[in-house]
Amino acid sequence: MKNANAALLALLLSSCATRGAPAAPAPAPGDVPREALNRASLELAYPFFWSEDRDGDGALGPGELALVWGLDPRPREHWVKDGRFTPAFLEAYARVRARAASPTAPADPRHAALAKELAQSYFTVIESDFTSAPEEDRALVRHVLEAARVIERLHARQLGTFGMERSIPADDGLSRLVFFLNQGPWCSAPTTEKDPACTAIAPAPPRVSGLYPRDLQSTAGFCEALAKGPRGVELTRPFSVVARDAAGALVPVPYEAAYREDMEAIARELDLAAAALRSPAETALRTYLAAAARAFRTGDWPDADEAWSRMDAESSRFYLRVAPDEVYFEPCNLKAGFQLSFARIDRASLEWQRRLDPVKGDMEQALAALAGPPYAARTVSFHLPDFIQIVLNAGDARAARGATIGQSLPNWGPVASEGRGRTVAMTNFYRDPESVEVQRRRAESLLCAATMARYAEDSDAVVMGTVLHEAAHNLGPAHEYAVDGRTDDQIFGGPLASTLEELKAQTSALYLTDWLAARGVLDRDLAARAHVRDVVWAFGHVSRGMYDAEGKLKPYSALSAIQVGFLLKEGGLVWRPDQNAANGRDRGCLEVDFGAFAAAAARLGQVALGVKARGDAAAARALEAEYVRGGGPSSDVLRVITERWLRYPGATFLYSVRY
Repeated sequence: MKNANAALLALLLSSCATRGAPAAPAPAPGDVPREALNRASLELAYPFFWSEDRDGDGALGPGELALVWGLDPRPREHWVKDGRFTPAFLEAYARVRARAASPTAPADPRHAALAKELAQSYFTVIESDFTSAPEEDRALVRHVLEAARVIERLHARQLGTFGMERSIPADDGLSRLVFFLNQGPWCSAPTTEKDPACTAIAPAPPRVSGLYPRDLQSTAGFCEALAKGPRGVELTRPFSVVARDAAGALVPVPYEAAYREDMEAIARELDLAAAALRSPAETALRTYLAAAARAFRTGDWPDADEAWSRMDAESSRFYLRVAPDEVYFEPCNLKAGFQLSFARIDRASLEWQRRLDPVKGDMEQALAALAGPPYAARTVSFHLPDFIQIVLNAGDARAARGATIGQSLPNWGPVASEGRGRTVAMTNFYRDPESVEVQRRRAESLLCAATMARYAEDSDAVVMGTVLHEAAHNLGPAHEYAVDGRTDDQIFGGPLASTLEELKAQTSALYLTDWLAARGVLDRDLAARAHVRDVVWAFGHVSRGMYDAEGKLKPYSALSAIQVGFLLKEGGLVWRPDQNAANGRDRGCLEVDFGAFAAAAARLGQVALGVKARGDAAAARALEAEYVRGGGPSSDVLRVITERWLRYPGATFLYSVRY
């Protein structure tokens, strides 16, 4: 009782002191520039973001305050109540104002490295406001956000980082922010990801996945040994954790057993979300929510995928995917990471579907011809990409930098193998003014003037590559395609298999752009503008480096290096060392030869799809050796691309949801 009384007395004294203290001043016009306020807030790990001065008074107003989801658990009412800033906000804002007014470089090497990590990003908040939406929509949002919170915790368990943040001091904002962004203590930006001083926790903990026994991971090549060892097929399936039994033998533990408490918590929220949706117009979403809830309890992901595949841009106003999906986050690229993506439907996709739906069977035939034997064309019935505007990404879907702009799921099971998956293109990323300006400056530093003249901001050119890339995941030899009974993971190993699938999809997008233009489905000028955007997309991934801090191949970077190198060799891209880039300052530039590009893309398609069709591991390793590992003819150009691209910070997308 003594301790309880003492705590109560301390709370009362603190409350009295707060009431007696003068209130911190409210934001005033010209107080702190918007960009400086946002940077200072985040570096102090406050969730404050001022996206726009809507009333033009030069001061942050209560209605203009966005709160970054996931960075601080306290509700909006803690900071803004009855249309006014609370004392808690004003006290925090005083610290933010002081930091913004006199920013200082960190003195110790660790914080200096963290500052360098953050300097490689600019922050953009995707804001979504449901406060005036119908009650059932707000209930849906509330339960989805709670499920997302648990998804973050669940994915941290997979990453092996759950609970680590508790060792970060409350006043160490830089470390707290980096840990939140990277979902762990290790840095991930291009110039700091391999810096041992760059860590949110000192000393830096070892990278140990939560998906495999700790002792197993201390052995070099453990992923390959696991796949080739006893019970290798069972142990490498995507929806299980590898553990040891009482006798010390390796055994697969299904996700629903390994993570029972979190899985049940997510299932409850999905059930509540389904119950909140009463409108007949949301029958498809309600069905998926119920099926997904069952899957989190039973592991029946194929049934949930069936319900999900029956949704489209006309059957719901919302997009939701909550499941274990992609494998790129973990050391073996075998186990599916839990993610949640929630979005509004952008009905502009219906026009693209009208154009492309009649020819998707012909696209399968065209890619099968490129792939060659033993692959044979299939009957495909996948949905062409729906356009969505992301409200929130959580877990494996929440990236520390950049964002996924297209996705085709599921990766396994009957829906995937029968070509009935669902694909989406995210249309509200990189559309903010700063992203548009940064991307243009990067392109101008690398492209020759004639090619830069075809660089476009129109939505068709921007989304073309994404639409075709995601469609192509459902075409040709896809993830579940097997040669002599062996899948791509078993033939190539996880990281290289992932790279080849992404190379297949992106190269198919290049090829199909001209294929569609030749058939009059697309305008040829649109095809040229789309090619320029696709090349610039590849530059961005080249700049991120080919291998991560643990030496694992980065699929998108590797595919981009292969494409740039191959196109240079085949003449679709030309390096002009004696010409200035379009910005007029940088010497040496890249030109797209539109006359040669289509043929070069077709030849690369034969290589990329052929390797997968034959299960040709030697040819796959040769591609990596020639274009990715460095030292080849394109290496100097890749270095120029990296240097010029990294002059500018990249986007880090954060989310704010009001309901």
